[in-house]
Amino acid sequence: MYADFIYPEYEVVRNYQRCIACRACERQCANEVHRYDADEQMMTADDAKCVNCHRCVSLCPTRALKIVRTDHTFKENANWTKDNIQNVYRQAATGGVLLSSMGNPEPLPGYWDRILINASQVTNPPIDPLREPMETRVFLGKKDMEIRRDENGAIVPKKTPHIELAVPIMFSAMSYGSISYNAHESLARAATELGVCYNTGEGGLHEDFYHYGPNTIVQVASGRFGVHSEYLNAGAAVEIKMGQGAKPGIGGHLPGAKIVGDVARTRMVPEGADAISPAPHHDIYSIEDLRQLVNSLKEATHYEKPIIVKIAAVHNVAAIASGIARSGADIIAIDGFRGGTGAAPTRIRDNVGIPIELALAAVDARLRAEGIRGDVSLVVGGSIRSSADVVKAVALGADAVYIATSALLALGCHLCRTCQLGRCNWGIATQRPDLVKRLNPDLGAARLVNLVTAWQHEIKEMMGGMGINSIEALKGNRLMLRGVGMTEKELEILGISHAGE
Repeated sequence: MYADFIYPEYEVVRNYQRCIACRACERQCANEVHRYDADEQMMTADDAKCVNCHRCVSLCPTRALKIVRTDHTFKENANWTKDNIQNVYRQAATGGVLLSSMGNPEPLPGYWDRILINASQVTNPPIDPLREPMETRVFLGKKDMEIRRDENGAIVPKKTPHIELAVPIMFSAMSYGSISYNAHESLARAATELGVCYNTGEGGLHEDFYHYGPNTIVQVASGRFGVHSEYLNAGAAVEIKMGQGAKPGIGGHLPGAKIVGDVARTRMVPEGADAISPAPHHDIYSIEDLRQLVNSLKEATHYEKPIIVKIAAVHNVAAIASGIARSGADIIAIDGFRGGTGAAPTRIRDNVGIPIELALAAVDARLRAEGIRGDVSLVVGGSIRSSADVVKAVALGADAVYIATSALLALGCHLCRTCQLGRCNWGIATQRPDLVKRLNPDLGAARLVNLVTAWQHEIKEMMGGMGINSIEALKGNRLMLRGVGMTEKELEILGISHAGE
């Protein structure tokens, strides 16, 4: 019999002078970490079950709890780190694929924090957003550059479908099933109030949310879960999911434990059955096949909805985007390697894909060089953490951004990275009714509105500082950016100069 080599990652520290044994921590923890010992008349904790979600800490009435990372050490080195050692132990014990959630946590290069924004002084004075109008509204879709006239010389407007956003921010795809009903309602209500869009993800659209259609993007993924004519016509746009930044090259998997009740009906999957999306779309094996699906969806939606094609940021992303732009798609969404997920194989999440900053710059430059940049809009996601990241993304060439992890944090997520277990103590990544009700959609929507509104104010402040009063004037304006601590090749791909130049 082998010993258990896996030492708990966290320790629950309880101040017994403050603890009143009210058992609130026991009631709040879905992982069953806390237990009341009646014989000793005191609370105890099983550290091995703790995922550091902070639910008990936040709701302890006497602030008697804190969670700390264990100081237990392995004889590790630069090659064999603690995580590498423990992952070998786990796989040797189970024979299974390691699963994780959320985004890539590895200390790989991130470029947002090494890009600095310009400010205007003296010759080109800044603009005060408190006293002068600033425009953050964007329109996503194909730009009609050709002017048509009738026999009398009057301009004939061409009706090209667009998405109108009050601010260049959308809530990224998170499917009903991977997150709860209340989380979806919070996103839908916030998007409507803000004048932006949220994405249903690949799990279909609950019938209660159809009236949010003008602010909804419906997604078609390889599993085609929940896809039917009414669904396709319910939203403002249709997104074809070809890839995801957290797990490029593989499909999705929602465990049967989450396929219950309305989730099963919405996805059109038998209750309790795993919903497994295949790695490829089995009707897409070439760019010509993609064009066929784009055209089919346009016909199914009466040519009234823009079609988005979502891809993961991979090595040849610029060439892929060039083909998508020629397929008839109206918008290309690119998801970087730090993008979040409800569940993914750990090795794929941490090792596949490239940073969104490099992918965005490469795609924008490629489409401009080929003269087709106006044929599509670019939306990027994959760790957009603040308004500064939004401004930098737009200056690198994005028309808008997707946010997901930031939105979940606003709802109360504490990044415990165990979404795949379905025991989210904050009512977000779970289908257990007793946990779902912990997330109040009224409060959730209000917090999301607060977040995006605050970002919008900050975006206007940064634009004003640059002497720019319209988000369109910032798009692709890389002269507003400078890099620090980068190689010449990195600066070349990003298309920016080093600070001081």
